Amino acid sequence: MNPYDPAERPGAHLVAEKLGVDDPWLLTENHAPGDARDLVGQMIAEDARNLDSLQGQLVRAARSAVELLEPICRGEIVPANRYGVLESVAPRVEVLAASRAAAHEQLTRSIATFRRLTHDQSTARAPKTATQDRGMEQEPARHDDWAISGDRPLVTLEAVEAGGLRFHQSAVSGDTYLSDGQGQRPDPEVWPETVRRMVADGLLDQDTSVGMHWPGQPLSLTQQGKSALQAARAARPRVSAALSRSNAPAHGTTADPAAGPVDTAIDKPSRSR
Repeated sequence: MNPYDPAERPGAHLVAEKLGVDDPWLLTENHAPGDARDLVGQMIAEDARNLDSLQGQLVRAARSAVELLEPICRGEIVPANRYGVLESVAPRVEVLAASRAAAHEQLTRSIATFRRLTHDQSTARAPKTATQDRGMEQEPARHDDWAISGDRPLVTLEAVEAGGLRFHQSAVSGDTYLSDGQGQRPDPEVWPETVRRMVADGLLDQDTSVGMHWPGQPLSLTQQGKSALQAARAARPRVSAALSRSNAPAHGTTADPAAGPVDTAIDKPSRSR
């Protein structure tokens, strides 16, 4: 049963309805650092919180408008100066309604991306047949989370997107390394271990039909990698904005819904519940 009232918390209600979690921040758990689902899960939690905040602001502004209009509906004579207050409330209601609609659309897109990533990951991890396993290297053990720590996954995805990134092995020393489209070491640096892990995770495709020696094996983004890159880029400015507002109240401090600018920004929420 959905624990949230859509009239009060439409964001959390939508997440619970579509993804089956009571707390949107649960979507950021149980995924390795750099996993696209962790990034998109964070976006969903923030989008849901933003939608809930806008709903509260819109309801308060709408109630103020109703309080001003009810006497008119009862046939009472309203002082002329109250019409001026109504003129200030009406545009705010309109702007908040439009912002809420946009926030709902953004949350819907984020949820759709998360569901697609989850489906892609489940498909990628489906048991392989003996024919599929034949001739394929065994996936590396999951002891290499350090290779995808910090911003290394995003740096690698952007380097591959730029084009020309190749995976090499030295014919002399046997060391592996990466080169960019000009045959130079990529800047910022891309680790071979990061590439191996992201190939294993289905984010990158490594053309093994080409030899490891010069010119090396080309790398490209899979559909899952493209989704992860898009999600990471979308999350980056949102996280930065949330950090810059970390001391601001979560739901705004405007006591009078008829006054003050529309605040659609949200705090960077704590994961403690």
